[in-house]
Amino acid sequence: MLLAIDTSTETMSVALFDDADATRPLRASRFALPASAHVLSELTWHSEQNHTRELLPATDFLLRQAKLTSKDLRAIAVAKGPGSYSGLRVGMSAAKGLALSLSIPLIGVSTLEVEAFPKAGMGLPVCPIFEAGRGELAAAIFQSVAGEWRRLKEEHITETEALCREVSEPTVLCGHMAEATIRQLRDCLGDRAVFIEGAALLRRAGYLAELGWQRLKAGLTDDVATLQPLYLRRPAITKPRYRAQ
Repeated sequence: MLLAIDTSTETMSVALFDDADATRPLRASRFALPASAHVLSELTWHSEQNHTRELLPATDFLLRQAKLTSKDLRAIAVAKGPGSYSGLRVGMSAAKGLALSLSIPLIGVSTLEVEAFPKAGMGLPVCPIFEAGRGELAAAIFQSVAGEWRRLKEEHITETEALCREVSEPTVLCGHMAEATIRQLRDCLGDRAVFIEGAALLRRAGYLAELGWQRLKAGLTDDVATLQPLYLRRPAITKPRYRAQ
């Protein structure tokens, strides 16, 4: 049983992923999950800035609904960013605490990858985008190539015009974008922009759980002591003012 935690943005999500035959090795294709592997349960909600207060009660509720306890967990997957500085710290701290206390593996997954993963079957490159403030965007590019999920361009900070130069073919654009950003991308990309709308925009921990489970089965786990949030840039911190003595 794997627990997935995503507190990257104001949309929070937790999920339980179950593999009834946990001893079975992962198949060659990263999309070929055994029939026994599935999302057991999931909670996704708009938390605003209440990550600290709402995360652990939601996790406890998820376990109780499944008639499980934390001792049934075999691994933790956490969305490591980019995203809200405070939100990422809450999720990472909770995930590390559980992994350490239960002596189970921890897997960190890029939040942009979680955003892109459910669009893998569309047959196009997928570019997840988050507003990064200061007129900048956090972005990456992924695609399923011959059944293998690949990162074509690493997570990075960019601007709208620069991102348009990176997108050279029809590409799925998704993520947390302001209306002004969407208009700019439509204008500069034209037919190269394939936007996702409606309920398909919702980022869910079930996808994080699936990615985490795949990496767990492949032995790709993280060091609990050294795993850090992916901020892409340091938070702006005002230097302390000192009075002249």
